Amino acid sequence: MEQQIYKGKLIKFHPLKIAKKVQLTKNTFSLEFDIPENLKANFKFEAGQYVSVKFQSHGKEVINDYSMTSAPYEGKICLGIKVNSPDGATAQLFQNYNKEDELWISEPAGRFTLVSKPSEFRTIVAFAAGIGITPILSHFKNILHNEPRTRLFLFFGNKSSDELVYRDQLDNLARTCGDRLQIFYFFSQEKTADQFFYGRLDEKKLNLIINQILHLDDTDEESTIWDAVDEVLICGKGEMIKTLANACYHHGIPKRNIHFELFEEFNDDIYPVEKEFPLIENIEVEFTMLGKKYTTQLPDNKDKILQQLLIQKFPVPYSCKSGICGSCECSLEEGEVELIENEYLTEKEESQGHILACMSIVKSQKIKLNFDLS
Repeated sequence: MEQQIYKGKLIKFHPLKIAKKVQLTKNTFSLEFDIPENLKANFKFEAGQYVSVKFQSHGKEVINDYSMTSAPYEGKICLGIKVNSPDGATAQLFQNYNKEDELWISEPAGRFTLVSKPSEFRTIVAFAAGIGITPILSHFKNILHNEPRTRLFLFFGNKSSDELVYRDQLDNLARTCGDRLQIFYFFSQEKTADQFFYGRLDEKKLNLIINQILHLDDTDEESTIWDAVDEVLICGKGEMIKTLANACYHHGIPKRNIHFELFEEFNDDIYPVEKEFPLIENIEVEFTMLGKKYTTQLPDNKDKILQQLLIQKFPVPYSCKSGICGSCECSLEEGEVELIENEYLTEKEESQGHILACMSIVKSQKIKLNFDLS
């Protein structure tokens, strides 16, 4: 039995039983689901992906997205979840659902993923804050399992040691794979013996990390570890992602090698818009969504398509407004737009005319969009 809902795209849900529930810290917990044989193909996933969980909260149906901490080779779905408010939906999920209870879980989604390269020597650096460690943990377990030549560096920020989630798992990985994995913990509201590890992960801290930790490279005396970085993973709140992504870019990492996952709605651009566009006024817009056709007019092209449609109260799908989640993906059937940034679409999808409404500026007098891609 399955259920389908529309969240920008058609999402399929299946009932899974909770195999294990563990409280990790005062305000975080984990849920583990075993996957029955008949659903193995439906729940095949890549490291860094997430699932949507459908449950009842205060008498209403709620759907929340949670990243997996499990790696694909483990054959199960493990979620790390933070309770942000004692009266919120996630608190209800913790209080009302226990081992052997059934929840509706979506098939895995998301593109905070990496191409596996087991035969290459790679250096991957990750920055995480709080519960943002969840997809990073999935990535690191997967890489350590599949890529014997890849070395990993994790810089993990939390308010205090009491709120540091998954420390046992991380420390165990560091012990067993110490030649390939180094982990550094930072605390913003707890004094540390070494001042270096006190404070938030931001541009200033990155400069120190590059100069004091990622400097000498034992494998190449003529370069630094930072010079050898192949991929950067960042997961946390929007401001942290924006700060660190730009800092990494300005320190020489190409944007295509900086990957990030957002854990909240974020209305700002990750990278500054450096291009100016000719002004177009009174733009005609037609779009299809859930089989219904809409028409409207945008006053000009000074802002991106999604933001302008939301101002006009159209129920267009979105989550982050920053080009990361892909909820506002649609096809451009007529007209011309410019996709300012793209962390989500593949080259094939772009060639097929797919765009992200939240990252697109109109460049023609009329455009026609279709949000019904499934």
